[in-house]
Amino acid sequence: MEHLSGFISIMGSPNVGKSTLMNALVGEKVAIVTQKAQTTRNKVVGILTKPNYQIIFLDTPGLHTPHNKLGEYMVKTAYDANKDVDLTIMVIDGVVGILQRDEEILQKLNGDRFLVLINKIDAVKPEKVKQLIEKVHALGVAKDAVCTASAKQGWGLEELERKIVSYLQPGPQYYPEDMVTDRPERFLASELIREKALLSLREEIPHGIGVEIEKVEEQEGLTNVSAVIYCERDSHKGIIIGKKGAMLKKIGSEARGDLEMLFGTKVFLQLWVKVKEDWRNSGFMLKTLGYRD
Repeated sequence: MEHLSGFISIMGSPNVGKSTLMNALVGEKVAIVTQKAQTTRNKVVGILTKPNYQIIFLDTPGLHTPHNKLGEYMVKTAYDANKDVDLTIMVIDGVVGILQRDEEILQKLNGDRFLVLINKIDAVKPEKVKQLIEKVHALGVAKDAVCTASAKQGWGLEELERKIVSYLQPGPQYYPEDMVTDRPERFLASELIREKALLSLREEIPHGIGVEIEKVEEQEGLTNVSAVIYCERDSHKGIIIGKKGAMLKKIGSEARGDLEMLFGTKVFLQLWVKVKEDWRNSGFMLKTLGYRD
């Protein structure tokens, strides 16, 4: 049987479940997941390898109206990921419904290599799902190009995978069969720490957080990791550290478990917090934190 392969971009508005979907399809956590919008900042690659095909997923930042250089980078990254792929999957939040931004994205991306996935159907009544499907068709998307699923519950993913495979072309296996992402360990480590910070902190702080891995030092059975959490205000620094360091300890403790899975060893994690005012508009800082070439 001929081997198939292809590149698939996953796009959509913020917080529609793109990262959850990719993790579920790949079968491992390769992208961080929170309930906060704009969690994904970079293009993250997830790799699914089966005996007869390999799918390379590109999980992209949520499409939004940018308010700083970081936001501009995120939107550019998302649209750039759509170039030269074999299929674009646009994810729509079944609970929220189709926003005006979604309609604009649909009109911009719709074509022969385009699928719409209505996600989170576990939290939506069947009548609403049917209405959403009808509205997507009314916006010009072909009837066989609409799928429904719950990435969180795993519903509909086998059917979605079969649909994706139908778009693959004869091609090589680009990555080893045991590889689930092409992102380096330092990137994954910084993302895991940022995820725990996002999950722990107040709503006004997360978008102003960046994480830099300063050191990864591997010894026998132990990995020493040193990281800096950047924020934009002195008041935010105090909140991140917390009373007697409690919040920073919480973030570190929760991140350590995921880091130990990542490195396959015990992890000694040291975290510091530094203030860099308006770093999201600093080209130097965006490059330092991996958001620019």
